[in-house]
Amino acid sequence: MTSISRRGLLKAGALGIAGSALFEAPAFSSAGVRPLLTHGVQSGDATADSAIIWGRADRPARLWVQASRRPDLRGARVIRGPIVTPGTDFTGKVRLRNLPSDSKIYYRVRAESIDRPGLFGSSVNGSLSTAPLRRTDIRFVWTGDVVGQGWGIDPAYGGLRLFESMRRRRPDFLLHSGDTVYADGPLVEQVTLPDGRLWRNLVTEEKSKVAETLKEYRGQYAYNLLDENYKRFAAEVPQINQWDDHEVRNNWFPGQILDDVRYTEKSVDVLATRAHQAYHEWTPIPSATGPVYRKLSYGPLLDIFILDMRTFKDPNDGNTYADPQRGMLGAEQREWLIRGLRSSKATWKIIANDLPLGLVVPDGATAQEGVAQGDNGAPKGRELEFAQVLQSAHRHGVKGIVFLTADVHYTAAQHYDPSRASVQDFTPFWEFVSGPAHAGAFGPNALDGTFGPQTAFVHAPPVANTSPAEGFQHFGEVEIDAHSGAMTVYLRDRDGVSLWSTTLKTDI
Repeated sequence: MTSISRRGLLKAGALGIAGSALFEAPAFSSAGVRPLLTHGVQSGDATADSAIIWGRADRPARLWVQASRRPDLRGARVIRGPIVTPGTDFTGKVRLRNLPSDSKIYYRVRAESIDRPGLFGSSVNGSLSTAPLRRTDIRFVWTGDVVGQGWGIDPAYGGLRLFESMRRRRPDFLLHSGDTVYADGPLVEQVTLPDGRLWRNLVTEEKSKVAETLKEYRGQYAYNLLDENYKRFAAEVPQINQWDDHEVRNNWFPGQILDDVRYTEKSVDVLATRAHQAYHEWTPIPSATGPVYRKLSYGPLLDIFILDMRTFKDPNDGNTYADPQRGMLGAEQREWLIRGLRSSKATWKIIANDLPLGLVVPDGATAQEGVAQGDNGAPKGRELEFAQVLQSAHRHGVKGIVFLTADVHYTAAQHYDPSRASVQDFTPFWEFVSGPAHAGAFGPNALDGTFGPQTAFVHAPPVANTSPAEGFQHFGEVEIDAHSGAMTVYLRDRDGVSLWSTTLKTDI
């Protein structure tokens, strides 16, 4: 990835090229050879001074980005981005550096021909908000689970309409809590709904079977960006992406060998390698390789710890014994989280967990997919890992921990307290669940009593795999007040209507 300096963004002289000149009419007029951007633009991981800009061309080309604090981009500078090739499926990213904090940044992306320098395709515009350094109001949304259970894009039902509802809330960013795609969820052309209506999916070649090849995994992300709601949202709201299981295959863990006739490739490790590459190519995440856990800061009020609960996960089994080496995070990530919570000075420490903490998520009759082991006794297996995290935070006086998750395809609020728990010595906290964004709706799941959860609110469908046509699609919204520091959490439906809310004070 290449970078843009503050001088390049705000003053003349970057690369010695005027921004407006480069983005004016192309030097040539030959039809049919201009490189085009195929799937809009996206931005991600917007910090106080940087952000990632993403684009994809239809052929080998060089990406260029123009950025400014002005919506008309007058006086903006441009930066030469990477050459995109088939090696990255023609996707590319540019890191903008030294941006002004707590600011609206407008950008424009264009692709230049490799064979005919100076020949450009049409530009695509986007915008993003950088994180603050000072105390200021913060608003963001979160959700997960996109195009799952066979429910794809049907324009007659509004497509992925929840993304338009989130866009209208004008959030600073989206926390995408995983299952960004359903690589194991093929689509058929039409599904008959319970009342006899037809759901007609847009179907592409890559979405017609389970993904196994790199091309098929790439096609999962390309599919979602065919939807205008999704594409418009991605152009206007920076994302923080994490991954869960369906980016690879349902309930996967490292080392798994599949017993599934739909797959010719039985090694999950092979599939995960391909899926990992496609994920990094098609989402605006900074790193091109490696794990996806990281921390982002939003001034003195908010730190977000984005977990990777999949790459280092132990096998799904009964976890019936107490083994401190078992877990979801791995030793390195677990210690990173413990240190990060201890050292954080932010009022609120959000832990973005792609699998919920206290909800039982079975994987068959005896195995467990999630943290919770389905009993109320002493912690076992993966529960020990999070007991260690919570107890360490408690001993060091860490307050303001809140968990945000999706995964289970309904929305809920759960409060955890040691007075109700088998685990002691942790500070009470909340976990909020919201989803799906566009998938079959399920739930509610059973609660595991290990950490003493109590349900304050739940909104789930009466029938499993309820279609998006029936509603029960959800996103959450968080507002942090600059003056009081209070955090208000809203659980919203597909149209943005608040179903439930609560305000958390800074003394929790």
